[in-house]
Amino acid sequence: MTKTSLAVLAALLPASAMAAPKNIIYMIGDGMGPAYLSAYRYYMDDPATKAVEATIFDELWVGVATTYPDDDTIVTDSAAGATALSTRHKSYNGAISVDHDHNKLTTMLEIAKHQGKLTGVVATAQINHATPAAFIAHNKTRKAYDEIANDYFDNKVDGKFVADLMFGGGASYFERKDRNLAKQFKQAGYQYANSWQDFNNIKALPALALLAPVGFPSTLDNPVQQPLVQMTEKALKLLSSSEKGFVVMIEGSQIDWCGHANDVACAMAEMHDFGNAIKAAKAFVDANPDTLLVITADHETGGLSLGANGIYAWNRDVIKAVKQTGPVLAKSLVKAKTAEQQQVWLAQTGLKLTDIEWQALSQQINQLAPVYANKDWSKEVDVLEAEADLLEPLAKQAKKLIDKYSNTGWTSGAHTAIDVPVLAYGKDAQQFAGFQDNTAIASKLLNFIEKK
Repeated sequence: MTKTSLAVLAALLPASAMAAPKNIIYMIGDGMGPAYLSAYRYYMDDPATKAVEATIFDELWVGVATTYPDDDTIVTDSAAGATALSTRHKSYNGAISVDHDHNKLTTMLEIAKHQGKLTGVVATAQINHATPAAFIAHNKTRKAYDEIANDYFDNKVDGKFVADLMFGGGASYFERKDRNLAKQFKQAGYQYANSWQDFNNIKALPALALLAPVGFPSTLDNPVQQPLVQMTEKALKLLSSSEKGFVVMIEGSQIDWCGHANDVACAMAEMHDFGNAIKAAKAFVDANPDTLLVITADHETGGLSLGANGIYAWNRDVIKAVKQTGPVLAKSLVKAKTAEQQQVWLAQTGLKLTDIEWQALSQQINQLAPVYANKDWSKEVDVLEAEADLLEPLAKQAKKLIDKYSNTGWTSGAHTAIDVPVLAYGKDAQQFAGFQDNTAIASKLLNFIEKK
């Protein structure tokens, strides 16, 4: 197109049609393959109506994306997936916004910061986990958590921090004995919170909130209701103060963790929190029409299927009755008195087992109960991880029973190469319709950010 034709097009179109979106809300459901959206639709369906109601995901679903990394595996990890979604360049599994030679790949938030926009990340994992890290830091390996946390302070754009807002978990990586990054951020002018009470007191940017030592408790087990929704609403309110606009990445981190655990009740609770966070973002777009909302996933986790074992049915009511994730349920069972174990099982799952099934489960409970009770947990560096390792066989058996009665299937405890959904709403949302690669999503967003 010539300069003359561009000028003619500009004259015919209103100014708003030529301008790039002022604000970009980029939401990533980690591990959220298309089956998760289908499952959530049936999980939320109103049984009083014959039709199956659409969810917020269905309302905004416009396309799909491929996720393969820049190696021969075809199956990506979160680091390579997020690197593609942040930089528009593919890299190897484990890479945090670097190429195969470990050269830095410029991230979306770095570009937005150079343009004078406010920037932020929100996650229910630790904020230096793979996905948020790929928007702020650079490292040859996602496992270098302390180095990545250091990069959040040390990596600058035009002398400024990459992110004005960082909400999530990870206090143990930022309040270290060898380097107290939280203290350094406070000295640099950031409001800081390491509890939900303090989080409520954050009123201005820049702001750092680390609300768990590592990742949050799973939403199903978390006493804090809808944590991602709370963080999303506050983040959008604070970021909207910028005249030049903002770019924020909001991650539903633990959809992936539930998929790895093959825990369908866990996954649906995370999808509910993520879905309500999307509703909060959509409401912001409705009030601020110069905003673009794009939602996708870095990959699918677990190979989730609705229907299994040759049975033509998926019983979502079984899943809706489950009140605890596998590890927490296992802990509840081993801590219960022998005479009360079955009552605890029924209270937390609603599942009535056959005599043979209960005998097998109770035998496992009673084998683990004395081991758990006699364990000196004070000697463990990470009590939660040690508990999970000890209770994993019982948790796995409990989840298998839930899967059996709900007819839920899993093909893997890892990631798959299934294409992921792409959702969009607001200004220029139509550009994300159809089939595309994950790098194309990033390219379109970066073109908006770089547009003068």
